[in-house]
Amino acid sequence: MSLDATHSGPVQLELDQRLPPEEVPLDTDQIKFVKLRSKLLSEFHHRPIYLRAGIVLPRDYQRDTTRRYPLWVRIGGFGSRYTSVRRLLTEQKELRQTWLADDSPRFLMLQLDGAGPYGDPYYVNSANNGPYGDALVQELIPYVEDKFRGIGVPRSRVLSGVSTGGWVSLALQIFYPDFFNGTWSSCPDPVDFRSFELLNIYRDANAYAELQGSERPSERDLKGNIILTMRREVGMENLLGRGNSYTLSGQQWGAWNAVYSPRGADGLPASLWDPQTGAVNHEVAEQWKQYDLRLVLEKDWKTLGPKLRGKIHIASGEADQYFLNNAAHLLDEFLSHADPPFEGAITFGPGKGHGWSNLSLKAMLQEMAAAAQP
Repeated sequence: MSLDATHSGPVQLELDQRLPPEEVPLDTDQIKFVKLRSKLLSEFHHRPIYLRAGIVLPRDYQRDTTRRYPLWVRIGGFGSRYTSVRRLLTEQKELRQTWLADDSPRFLMLQLDGAGPYGDPYYVNSANNGPYGDALVQELIPYVEDKFRGIGVPRSRVLSGVSTGGWVSLALQIFYPDFFNGTWSSCPDPVDFRSFELLNIYRDANAYAELQGSERPSERDLKGNIILTMRREVGMENLLGRGNSYTLSGQQWGAWNAVYSPRGADGLPASLWDPQTGAVNHEVAEQWKQYDLRLVLEKDWKTLGPKLRGKIHIASGEADQYFLNNAAHLLDEFLSHADPPFEGAITFGPGKGHGWSNLSLKAMLQEMAAAAQP
């Protein structure tokens, strides 16, 4: 329609179409889809909220109907959907070749869904998204293990993830140390908020500009050339967000803010920094500390250390395009001297970028299988 500023009056909009009800993809012999109404999340949001997941069954699942399997919880990159399991099992994918090999360990694979109220919910309990962590461990995982013959005990549950999934898999292991038996986390999102990419949220005054006034980078290439700055990246999210604010963009910075921030007086996620000026609100930053994984570990290591012994495996490329290796080094500084020893592994890849892992899929599954043994 055409809007003419010289003529006033109401504009009539006729709503004559509606989106069809959501349809979960059809199951196959090896891939199953789950849509489960979450009591915990529905009570939090006062409306029906569903957990969705893709399930990949082991190669011999249909043939050996009495066997029970360990559970591999797989978390993809930012916003990965549960339906991605269909692509993972196409002919050319490494997962299919490994999954069907005779000498590969057998798991139930649970692919989480990266859709939430403000973008990816990161599967932790949040003031804005709701109790996604509790919903996962109390509702979705028990349902999947019961329905698809999971072993259903803590030693038989392992986690992996890349990027967003790297952080989520590590966070789930830390926040539910007795529920999972190991995490293999690649290039995780910032695990120490003193290096949230290149921002120290506790010390720095401005997200967009460094102390000397130069623009703060947010992305580089493998040679170190700056591709994107914080001001420009968040500016794009401001454009997408209601009220010209990245906090409601549903994109990366908006999702992080919704997961880690308290709820504001208006009922929406409080902003870590002013969307236009970049000025950091350090009162909000204090609330982020409960999700600063290095800080959580260091604060509670006497309790967490024995429970996490040998369970943490992290890989990080030294040329990570989003500077995530910096935070991984800060975590390594603590864990390498932790008492009691963490007996896990943090591996850095010189010259390697975002998405790098030190293990092949088969090698990771073999390590997982060894951990999941009785």
